[in-house]
Amino acid sequence: MSAHPKETLEKILALLDLPATVEEHKLDDGLLLDVKTEESGRLIGRHGQTLADLQYITNRILFQQDATVPKITVDVGGYRLQAREALVKKARDAADKVRRWGEPVELEPLGSFDRRIVHHAFKDDPDVETYSVEVDGSDKKVLLLRPRR
Repeated sequence: MSAHPKETLEKILALLDLPATVEEHKLDDGLLLDVKTEESGRLIGRHGQTLADLQYITNRILFQQDATVPKITVDVGGYRLQAREALVKKARDAADKVRRWGEPVELEPLGSFDRRIVHHAFKDDPDVETYSVEVDGSDKKVLLLRPRR
C-alpha cells in the first residue's frame, strides 16, 4: 500500500492550521483515524458536516494514491461513536414501529456514511429491510425501513 492514511490526514490538518495528533486503529472494514485536538468543535462542524467532509477528502486523496487502500473513518473525540449509537437507536425505534404496525417508516435524509451504518445494523434482521430512496434536489437519501418480504 503506497498511501499513508495517518500521514495524509496529519498533513491536511497542518494545512488547515489545526494542531492535532492522529492515532490509527484497525477496524473490521478499514481504518479509524482518531484525531485528538483542543479544537474539536471546529473540526466536527455543525451536525458533523466538517468531519464528514474531512473524511471524504482524506479518502479521495488516498484512493488517488492507491486504489486498494482500505476505507478510512475519521473521528474526533468519540463524536462518530456517539452519533452512531444515537442513529442506531433511532433506527431500532423505527424498526419496532415497522414490526408493530407492518407499515414502512421513513428516517430523515442521511449521508452515505450514516445510511451504511443503518443498512449494516439491519442486514441480518429477519423482519425489517432497509432501502435508500433519493430526495429531489439533495445529495442525501431518505432511509426507508419496511417489513421484509
